[in-house]
Amino acid sequence: MPSPFPGMNPYLEDPKIWPEIHHRLIVTIADAMNPQLRPRYRIGMEERVYIRDESNNGDKPLVGIPDDIVVQSVGAVGFRASTQPTVALVEPVQVTIPMSETIKEWYLEVRRVDNEEVITVIEILSPKDKRSGVGRQAYESKRQLVLNSLTNLIEIDLLRQGNMMSFSSPEIESDYRILVSRGHSRPQADLYAFNLPDVIPSFPLPLLPEDKEPIINLQDLLHLAYDRGSYDLMIDYQKEPVPALSPTDRVWVDGILEKQINLGDNM
Repeated sequence: MPSPFPGMNPYLEDPKIWPEIHHRLIVTIADAMNPQLRPRYRIGMEERVYIRDESNNGDKPLVGIPDDIVVQSVGAVGFRASTQPTVALVEPVQVTIPMSETIKEWYLEVRRVDNEEVITVIEILSPKDKRSGVGRQAYESKRQLVLNSLTNLIEIDLLRQGNMMSFSSPEIESDYRILVSRGHSRPQADLYAFNLPDVIPSFPLPLLPEDKEPIINLQDLLHLAYDRGSYDLMIDYQKEPVPALSPTDRVWVDGILEKQINLGDNM
C-alpha cells in the first residue's frame, strides 16, 4: 500500500522506524542509480559504526570491542572461611546498569570503476547528526574532509527535528533540505529547501565535470522503499507522529489522512 502523503511521510521520522527506512532508502537509491552509472561508475554502500554510551548519552567512534572479557572467580582469591556470626542478608534493590549500544550507519559512495576514486558521497542525515554532541562532531569532521576536497557531496535531510547543517546563505526556514555541492564549484552549492506538504524535489547526481548528471527522483524512491517495507502495516496513523507536528501541519496531515480514508471507503 503506498504512502498517503505526496511528499515526505512524517511518521517515518519516528526513531523506532527511521533506522530501518534510512537503510532501505540507501539500498533503493543504489539499486536505482547503478544502471545509470554503468560502465564508468559504480555506487556502493559504506558503513560507519558508533558506540552510544548510555551513561553520558554520548556517541563515540567505534575503535574496537574485545572478543573476550575474563572475569576472575571469587574462589581464586583465597579467602578464609569466616568464624564470625552470620549476618542477616539485606534485600537487594533493582538497579539499571548503563549499557553501550553499537550503532551502524550507512552512506553511499560513487566510485570510478577504473581506479576506485571516490567521486561523490551521498549522506542521508540521522538524528545523531543533527544533535549537539560527539555524533554530530564526528559527522561534521567527515563532512569537512569532503568539502575540503574535490569530491562532490549530496546531503539529504528528511528530519524536521534537530539543528540543520551549516551553510552560508540568507535565512532559510524549511522542514527538509537537500544539499548538492560540486567539488569544482565550491564554495557555491545548490540547496533544495522544501516543507512537509511539498513533493520532494528531484536533483542531479554530480559526477566529473565532463559527465552528464543523472537525476535522482527521491520522491519515487521513498515511495518505493515505503511500499517494499510494508510500513502501512507498522504505522498507526491515528496517533500523533514523532516528533510532533506544528498546529498548521497537524491540520494538513489530518486532511490528507481523512481524504485517504474516504477514498478507501468508496473503493
